[in-house]
Amino acid sequence: MALRLVQVNFKARDDVTLGRFWADALGWGVSSEGPGVTNVEPVDFVWPDPTAVCIDVVTVPDPETVRYRVHLDLATTSAAHQAELVARLTELGATPADVGQGDVPWTVLADPEGNVFCVLEPREIHRDTGPIAAVVVDCADPHAMARFWDEAMDWTLHEVGDDHARLRSAKGVGPYLEFVRTTPGSTTVWNRVHLDLLPYPGDDQAAEVARLRALGATPADVGQGDVSWVVLADPEGNEFCVLRPA
Repeated sequence: MALRLVQVNFKARDDVTLGRFWADALGWGVSSEGPGVTNVEPVDFVWPDPTAVCIDVVTVPDPETVRYRVHLDLATTSAAHQAELVARLTELGATPADVGQGDVPWTVLADPEGNVFCVLEPREIHRDTGPIAAVVVDCADPHAMARFWDEAMDWTLHEVGDDHARLRSAKGVGPYLEFVRTTPGSTTVWNRVHLDLLPYPGDDQAAEVARLRALGATPADVGQGDVSWVVLADPEGNEFCVLRPA
């Protein structure tokens, strides 16, 4: 039994517009599984594949009431690439954002609906991740989060410390999942974003949910109603979804 991170879910006022922004930002394509849902994934991508964590943008009546501590870090290959990407994203509708980052080598922006993300300076660790370097979750205890998520998924734990933990697909491809300690007293920016996990074919969704609850996950109600996925919260209260096996 195992789970893999397959997509990041954005709650939006306008899934089409926000989906198009992220597709243009990443150089990916868009598709739709139905009204109110825009899927953003690499061109000719066969889902699911660990080489990419896709983006699902879903229109909801009031996205401001759904808030999560998750953001994306985008990779760059050089200082010139970083500057060019920031300029292009700004032309697409991104705006500068101040989350109390101070003097740092990365650039913090917000997408057209206010979701904060970072354009990183070039880092060797991200040279083969694709355009998304990492999915980042703010937390109080990286050690505890690493324990839970290392057991929850079949990803490999690469690093864990007092301030930071990092996991990646066991196949060594795609972006990282990172847990970063929030600095006490710093400005916390909440984002309308959560993670979607997928069981492998043949695995049982209910059994996976039971396993996660034994690890410390709790049921969560975000107004999802009668749906095929199960909404849970990790030990720090971050909601995530366990999808039905593909």
